[in-house]
Amino acid sequence: MFDIPYNVRPQDILDILIVTYIIYRIMILIQGTRAVQMLFGLALIFILFFVSQRWELYTLNWILGNFLASIIIIAVILFQNDIRRALAALGKDPLFGRLDEKQGEEFVVDEVVKAASFLANQSTGALIAIERKNSLVELVELGMKIDALVSRELIISIFNPESPLHDGGMIIRENRVLSVGSFFPLATDPDLERELGTRHRAAVGLSRDTDAVVIVVSEESGTISLAVEGNLTRALDATSLNNLLLKLLGLKKEPTTQRKIFNRIVGKREVEKPTL
Repeated sequence: MFDIPYNVRPQDILDILIVTYIIYRIMILIQGTRAVQMLFGLALIFILFFVSQRWELYTLNWILGNFLASIIIIAVILFQNDIRRALAALGKDPLFGRLDEKQGEEFVVDEVVKAASFLANQSTGALIAIERKNSLVELVELGMKIDALVSRELIISIFNPESPLHDGGMIIRENRVLSVGSFFPLATDPDLERELGTRHRAAVGLSRDTDAVVIVVSEESGTISLAVEGNLTRALDATSLNNLLLKLLGLKKEPTTQRKIFNRIVGKREVEKPTL
């Protein structure tokens, strides 16, 4: 049994909470990135170091000991992009990082909706997947990595038929385009409508395998569709697409019961106003 010290100070509790929060933010930051694989690699090196020390494997222990002596420098080199991102987010708003993240996601939704509307008006095909909890890193590896900020201009230029990268799908995580030209798993079951093309089947297939939200712009009809959990919602306008994306990404709050009652009262009163 562990002995619980009775002289725990409030500072100690605060210290533990701060360290726990920092570790949590780091895990959120590196989730679904190559940094996770690198951490597993470093953990394996530590295990080998202690095993070589235990079993008196002197040569291996000497090599790993020299390697680990410079672990801080190595970590900075390996995780420089993630460290830069974390420091930039901290410098922008050290206390309300989650609020900035939400605002950034709302900006992404706005840019995606405007780009999809423009492409639909031009009858230009597009396939855009927005990552949620399930990582799409395997599909990112299959496409062309670009790691750029989301913007309507970028999306429109990528799916321009003259662009060499217009085939395949675009993958978005948070406020960045991770890759373009990625190929998604196709839904091949006969229950789907026969007129659905490759883009729509790829959207349905990916939404079945993951929890990603997939937007499709039809090249033939110029309509916008949305695939979630294997279901395809078709013929969406900009407003409907925007509202659905905000809801699916957890950015749109449902009105409270009090607010609903207030809206009903106000709405009823407006209806009951006499016509002049």
